[in-house]
Amino acid sequence: MNRVYVCSCFGITEAQVKQHAADGARTPRQVASACKAGTDCGSCVRRIQAILGRGACSRREPAGQGRPVLAAADAVEAVAALDDAA
Repeated sequence: MNRVYVCSCFGITEAQVKQHAADGARTPRQVASACKAGTDCGSCVRRIQAILGRGACSRREPAGQGRPVLAAADAVEAVAALDDAA
């Protein structure tokens, strides 16, 4: 049998991660709770995410497509409104 190790720190295989996922683990943290994978050096966390189907998550886009979210005048108004509320 060919074993593909996901976490070499704790000797966790891809099959074991898939079994934890079948048992209900949905996040790398839940896998870590079940078998410690990802809790030492952390280099396997992205692989665990991919196995769980979370590797394709898109990164967040910058708010306003790269423009500042609040213009300086808007920021001053927001601070003033907070001061008035307090």
